[in-house]
Amino acid sequence: MKIRIITAIAALIIFLPFVIIGGWPFNLFVYVLATIGLIELMKMRQISVLSFPSLLAVVLLWLFLLPQELFTINVEGLNKINVLLIIVMLLLSLTVLLKNKFTFDHAGFILLAALYVGMGFFFFIETRDSPNGLINILYVFLIVWATDTGAYFVGRSLGKRKLWPEISPKKTIEGAIGGIVFATLTGVIYYLITAFSDSIIIIIGVTILASIFGQIGDLVESAFKRHYGVKDSGNIMPGHGGILDRFDSLLFVFPLLHFIGFM
Repeated sequence: MKIRIITAIAALIIFLPFVIIGGWPFNLFVYVLATIGLIELMKMRQISVLSFPSLLAVVLLWLFLLPQELFTINVEGLNKINVLLIIVMLLLSLTVLLKNKFTFDHAGFILLAALYVGMGFFFFIETRDSPNGLINILYVFLIVWATDTGAYFVGRSLGKRKLWPEISPKKTIEGAIGGIVFATLTGVIYYLITAFSDSIIIIIGVTILASIFGQIGDLVESAFKRHYGVKDSGNIMPGHGGILDRFDSLLFVFPLLHFIGFM
């Protein structure tokens, strides 16, 4: 527990200034985080980080993160979508060129991994760059942290019925509900002290939805780790695991809030 607390404090000291400053320093920092997260997935699948497929995966990720308006290659017919499709064709071509040492399963994994990581971190950047970006991004952090805290303490004290033992044996239904309750209370308090223009009813509804999807994102990451037989996605944060271990919920919540038009 002591190591977890020290690591969490150190991470906040490094992370929060980038969030507060915003702009290109924040965007560059997110690119670094996303790249590390993708590398963690490559290692889970035992794809060499120094291989050509991994290089293509990183390029694909960076293209996902790049806003369309910044994609300024002045060649007719060459836009962000077309470049992504070219990379897809290259990955599929590798299944032939590498004589089945690189298979269709590998190509599919790389594509989905880059999309999974890229989607979440892309909307992470979009949230910070939006009007009231700092207020919005802090709201998401607080909701996710409150969900994790509520699920942990309620699960430990009242948890009896397993939520999904095949994926995450320690999570309970009572803990999941506790996480939603803690998140909702946090969302209401945050609403009362900030400049949200939406009604409190909308805030409560969005917070409940975000808390649920945050827990789904957590379970998705747990399913990855269980499938590939690893305890943590990485070891960059002692006591906490890897980047994906810390951002798994956020990778689902940020896109969700944009899809429903809340941010």
